[in-house]
Amino acid sequence: MVPVDSAVPNRYPPFVVWALIFLNAVAFLYELSLSPPELARFLQQWALIPARYSDPLWAAAQGLSPDNYLPFLTNTFLHGGWFHILSNMWMLWIFGPAVEDRLGKIEFLIFYLFCGIGASVAHALANSDSAIPALGASGAISGVVGAYVRLFPRARLIVMIPVFFVPFFFEVPALVFALIWFAIQFVQGVGALLAPAVGGGVAWWAHIGGFVLGWVVITHVCKSTRRHRPYFADEGKLGFRPDGTWRPRR
Repeated sequence: MVPVDSAVPNRYPPFVVWALIFLNAVAFLYELSLSPPELARFLQQWALIPARYSDPLWAAAQGLSPDNYLPFLTNTFLHGGWFHILSNMWMLWIFGPAVEDRLGKIEFLIFYLFCGIGASVAHALANSDSAIPALGASGAISGVVGAYVRLFPRARLIVMIPVFFVPFFFEVPALVFALIWFAIQFVQGVGALLAPAVGGGVAWWAHIGGFVLGWVVITHVCKSTRRHRPYFADEGKLGFRPDGTWRPRR
């Protein structure tokens, strides 16, 4: 189920979302410029390897400092392939602007980084003995999705479901989309804990941790409506209200 569009309108250009997409793209292009041995060394230093912190002796043998916690942040700007970065940036493009619009630019940037670090911690706790580098913005973006759903639970999303390579488009409430998405992450996350060999190499608990963190934190950091300019009378999107719910015809 791939989200295609959101009915929540924005009052301000999402400059921070654009900047984050740009930074992720630059980091990915830099990864592509490296030779395989150089890339392996780069990811060992800057991706998140939980065993680096849970097993100091192993870390020392690999030349890694367990006192360097930067990978909890830097891994969120790295990606493992074209599909990985494109799918993550697409989710940020769909859900990020509305959350940035409600938080404000500086607050949204802090919120995004906070969710990314929190998601990294969740992954490290759930996979403490893993020596596999974890990377990707999906944990931070999961926090943005959690915030979006908490702010706009009844907002309408257009989603695409491919059936035998034929795309079908549906309109669903954001809360329904989030419940289905979270259930998939949770089932896969529990399965990865019970059978790590079939986990698929996906940081499921980073997704879960990021989403829960975004859901919980957003109501404590969202701007007061008094700090926003009011919506104009004709402001909306595709016939929807500013909160993304349907505006019936009169």
